[in-house]
Amino acid sequence: MPAIPPTKPYRIGRSKTGLGLFATKPIKKGTKIIRYFGPLLDSKKADEDAIENKYLFELDKRWTIDGSIRENVARYINHSCKPNAESDVKPRKKKIFIRAIKDIEPGEEINYDYGTDYFKAYLKPIGCKCEACEKKRAKKKAEARADRVLQKAKDERKAKKKAEKLTKDTARDPAKDKAKQRSKAKASTKAGGDAQARGKAKSRRPVPTVGKRVKTRSTVKTLTSRAKAA
Repeated sequence: MPAIPPTKPYRIGRSKTGLGLFATKPIKKGTKIIRYFGPLLDSKKADEDAIENKYLFELDKRWTIDGSIRENVARYINHSCKPNAESDVKPRKKKIFIRAIKDIEPGEEINYDYGTDYFKAYLKPIGCKCEACEKKRAKKKAEARADRVLQKAKDERKAKKKAEKLTKDTARDPAKDKAKQRSKAKASTKAGGDAQARGKAKSRRPVPTVGKRVKTRSTVKTLTSRAKAA
C-alpha cells in the first residue's frame, strides 16, 4: 500500500467493496482531490492497445491512462451511482483529476461514477455494491417482505371466513333436513289424497248390468217412433 503524506486530505481504508479512499479532512465542493495517473497507452500501437485491466482510463480515442500502478492512489477510489466526486478529464494535457462535486466530511468515503461502459462490463454482471444500490436493494427487500406479510394476513383472513361459513352451513343442515322431510311428507300425503279422490270418481260411474238391456237415447227414440206408428 503506497505511503500518503499527512498533508493530504485522504487515506486508504477498508470499504464494503474492498479498499477505498476516505477523507481525513473536510473537502469543499469543487476541490481537486487527487490526480489519476499512470503510463500513457497509444491505441495505434498493437502491443499497448492489447493491454487489458480494470484501471484503464480513456482520455480520447487514441490515448488511455493505465492506472494499475500502485503509486496511483486514485485507483483506490470506488464507484458510486450517487457519487460525491467526479473525474475531470483534460485530453490536451493528458491528465485526469478527481474533483469534489459536494462537500465531503472527514471519514466519508470518496467516490465517483465510473461511467456506463465500465458499469456494464464489470459492475452489472456481479451487481453494483455502492451505498446507493445497497440502499435500493434493501428497500426492495423490505417492500417484498411487507408484501409477503400482507399477503399472508390476507390469506389467513380468507381462510378464517371460509371456515366460519363452513361452520354456519353445517349448523343449518339439520334444519334443512327437517324442512325437506316435512315437505316430502306433505307431498306424499297430498299424493295419497289425490289417488283416493280419483278412485271415488271412478266408482261413481254407472256399471252396465249383465244380461239386461239398458235404455239409451237411441233406444228411447226407437220406442217413441213405434208408438206413434201404432
